[in-house]
Amino acid sequence: MLITLLVIFVVLIAFQSFMAISTSNIEKQQYRVVKKENGFEIRFYPPATFATIRSAAKNYRELSGSGFRKIAGYIFGNNATSAKIAMTSPVHMDINETESSMSFVMPSAYDIKSLPRPNDAKVEIHESPSEYAAAIEFGGFANDETISKHAEQLKKSLEEKGIKSTGHYRYLGYNPPYQLIGRKNEVIVAVEWKE
Repeated sequence: MLITLLVIFVVLIAFQSFMAISTSNIEKQQYRVVKKENGFEIRFYPPATFATIRSAAKNYRELSGSGFRKIAGYIFGNNATSAKIAMTSPVHMDINETESSMSFVMPSAYDIKSLPRPNDAKVEIHESPSEYAAAIEFGGFANDETISKHAEQLKKSLEEKGIKSTGHYRYLGYNPPYQLIGRKNEVIVAVEWKE
């Protein structure tokens, strides 16, 4: 029994190590850090192409389940050409009282014209405008409480520095749910910034 538990433990550690390495190798949304502060940073995000679904979900759990399945379906072949599109990170989530959304960043090899049309009309393909955003990072598994806690922390830090935010605080998730170690999450918000 002890040997069986040891084998299971070794396999689990090996799988989690593989997951951490493989997720670090996928394409990530590009940005440039323009200023580092204590506990957060200001970034410039150039335009990017997104696949987005909109939802009446009011919390992380509601949006992450149904939203992920719809957009994952699109990149796994539920599109006009049955094309498989590589997964990127992070997954963007804007959770608010009016209309929430989940977005996947499309690989940089694609643009709006070259992406296949989604078979599901609820999946929108669009280009985001460029923006300056403040970002705060945290580890572990995200939930409504940790997202809210870090959004409040970022809000307080911005107020202390006299930096004005605009729009909703958004959650960025970098890891699949079955990755247990090396997890990375962020909360970002657009800010008024001049270089």
